[in-house]
Amino acid sequence: MSSPRRSVDGRPAGSGAGAGGGGSHPGSPAHGSHGGSGGSKFEFQSLLSNRSPGAEPSSAWLRASESPLHRRGSFPLAPAAAPQPPPPPLPEEDCMKLNPSFLGIALRSLLAIDLWMSKRLGVCAGEKSSWGSARPLMKLLEISGHGVPWLAGTAYCLYRSDSWAGREVLVNLLFALLLDLVLVALLKGLVRRRRPSHNQMDMFFTFSVDKYSFPSGHATRAALVSRFILHHLVLAIPLRVLIVLWAFILGLSRVMLGRHNVTDVAFGFFFGYIQYSIVDYFWLSPFNIPAVFALWSHK
Repeated sequence: MSSPRRSVDGRPAGSGAGAGGGGSHPGSPAHGSHGGSGGSKFEFQSLLSNRSPGAEPSSAWLRASESPLHRRGSFPLAPAAAPQPPPPPLPEEDCMKLNPSFLGIALRSLLAIDLWMSKRLGVCAGEKSSWGSARPLMKLLEISGHGVPWLAGTAYCLYRSDSWAGREVLVNLLFALLLDLVLVALLKGLVRRRRPSHNQMDMFFTFSVDKYSFPSGHATRAALVSRFILHHLVLAIPLRVLIVLWAFILGLSRVMLGRHNVTDVAFGFFFGYIQYSIVDYFWLSPFNIPAVFALWSHK
């Protein structure tokens, strides 16, 4: 049995036939001069014509709310949320971090190059490295530039010396070695740069600050001792060249063994060169420290 035809407001289409004169309402196309004729009567099919008899009228409102008219604003919308306040400006130090300076970028680039070169040059860092067979020779060079043999050898030569000129030179060499130990230990304690990751901690006679890398104590000592010997000892040209080569190869061996980075050795050479200038400025002699040289006056 077919469902009765309904109007827009949900009532049956023929329910108002007796009251309105032929089922027409004012304002509808069926209301007019042809309201009584059945053939020319206009009829509108309701939006709910396909609805089942038991459906509720509220579904019509739901369908109407989904129409494009409702989405374009034909129905009242919920009030818009209050605008959020703008975020506070960043502090100046944060802005500086977000916009690093050219100097900071340059330093980071140099550090990356330093680490890359140190890794590539560490060919004797382990027994299984590409030049692992040369590791014993590199460790022998390491001992030749260590502070303990130099201090012990200088003290012994000073004890055995029998000339005032030789004692003066050896006293200042001992002073230079002690100054180098103190200054390098202070710098290592302040900078606290760790040694390269590929380094093996099997060094000869280490101290507490030797776990740090910057600067290289071997490089500072090599530059200091080489400059000292070249200025205060009369040597033949082959021996002078040999001393310079020893200092250079000793610094290179520190990188090949993986003990230091390239910048550690480079700064070590520079710092050792400056240390000799300090020693030369405060040169010790029997005239400014006679008490020290008086120890040999009774011999």
